[in-house]
Amino acid sequence: MSYAIIKTGSKQFRVKKGQVIDVEKLVGEPGDQIILKDVLQLSLENADLIIGQPLVSGAEVLCEIVKQKRAPKVIIMKLRRRKNSRRKAGHRQSLSVIKVLDIRMEGDSAHGNA
Repeated sequence: MSYAIIKTGSKQFRVKKGQVIDVEKLVGEPGDQIILKDVLQLSLENADLIIGQPLVSGAEVLCEIVKQKRAPKVIIMKLRRRKNSRRKAGHRQSLSVIKVLDIRMEGDSAHGNA
């Protein structure tokens, strides 16, 4: 089974064809196709494991944006005991849900169909 380790939004993900993952927000509308070129490691079905230094040259992952959404709110609370000092803040991260359509090496498909 072929897979790739990609870097997007300062995080790394192990992806394979057909997988749906949540990543930090990418520019685009639902239905748009994007190409991720930050491939750190690549394993194709008919080839050996390729490890980038730091990236695998010529490798790319074709994805489709399924939807844009927001993560649940995270509450940040700072409390200094016995000082009557409190700070409360929240954060809600914007996410993109993407589906991996294909993993390619130098324009060729990892699964034999371009």
